[in-house]
Amino acid sequence: MLRGYTIGVTADRRSEEQIALLEGRGAECLHGPTIRTHALLAEDSIHTATIDVIANPPDAFVALTGIGIRGWFEAAVAFSLGTELQDALADARTFVRGPKAHGAATTVGLEVEWVARSATADEVFDHVLSVLEPGASIVVQNDGAPGQPLVDRFVEAGFEARGVAVYRWSMPIDLAPAEVLVRSIIERRTDAVTFTSAPAIDHLQAVACDLGLGDAMAAAFAQQVLPVCVGPVTAARAEAVGFGEPMQPVRPRLGAMVQQLTDALTARSQQFDLAGRSVELRGRLVSIDGSEPVRLAVRERSVLLALLDRPGVVRSKDQLLDTVWGSRDVGTHVVEVTVGRLRRRLGPAGEGIETVIRRGYRASAI
Repeated sequence: MLRGYTIGVTADRRSEEQIALLEGRGAECLHGPTIRTHALLAEDSIHTATIDVIANPPDAFVALTGIGIRGWFEAAVAFSLGTELQDALADARTFVRGPKAHGAATTVGLEVEWVARSATADEVFDHVLSVLEPGASIVVQNDGAPGQPLVDRFVEAGFEARGVAVYRWSMPIDLAPAEVLVRSIIERRTDAVTFTSAPAIDHLQAVACDLGLGDAMAAAFAQQVLPVCVGPVTAARAEAVGFGEPMQPVRPRLGAMVQQLTDALTARSQQFDLAGRSVELRGRLVSIDGSEPVRLAVRERSVLLALLDRPGVVRSKDQLLDTVWGSRDVGTHVVEVTVGRLRRRLGPAGEGIETVIRRGYRASAI
């Protein structure tokens, strides 16, 4: 299904599971983690926060992430406070952001009153304001982002809000894999990139900007490379930083994201006739008359796609330089060499890439 396509993966958590799902569908994966998750379970702040919640049970509990809920209760059990924490939250009205938090809350024995359909903190905030009176006490299980913006918003709205941080996000120690991913995106050697959190997008953009390649990467996403986001929060961030229109599944789950990506890239595959031969192009793999696929170089595929965009229409060497290389500085000889290699890889179908003397090249009418 995904044979011939290369997918960039930015996640650290569950990256092995995601890569296994993609490779199981035939994709090649380029893992460039842009985020690191640090568990805070051994820190005194978790113990202090747990004791505080047990001593002062809240009117409402807002859970933002599944990993956060599970981590907090695991820490409470390690402190021999698991039962006490569950009792302290048993009578609280529990509101959760999305299905992952819902599943985790149910697993630890909490009765969930409401789930945000959009899986956004904004929807959680609006709903809580609609059902609770100012002055009510709220405990928020924060995600790994810096600060606690949702807690601050509740405080400003007149609630007695406090947050519990179970983990935090940071840049990876080794940025080399992320830098490789950035260059692969810019050179269009990667067909799609997956994001499972908004900070992963910010960190990838930061890595690109540090390399002086921020604008070039944004252009690659906007024009050709498909950004794939697990949910609406992540997708909104991708759009905000200029990554074009990201793809996201209806259900914000890893499996649903991988399936939608599979469907999208499968739809990008092309079948056409060239020089009387049946040609199938799947990512960078091209098959002639059902033969064993041959891998095209990035520029070779781009030249083929440029010619196939308008079969029978002549594209000059300068036009191909503009479209494929983005610059005429490299000279027209590189176009001639690339077309020659493309013809050889296409075998008998290569005759369909015609030279028009003193004008350029065209793909025979399909």
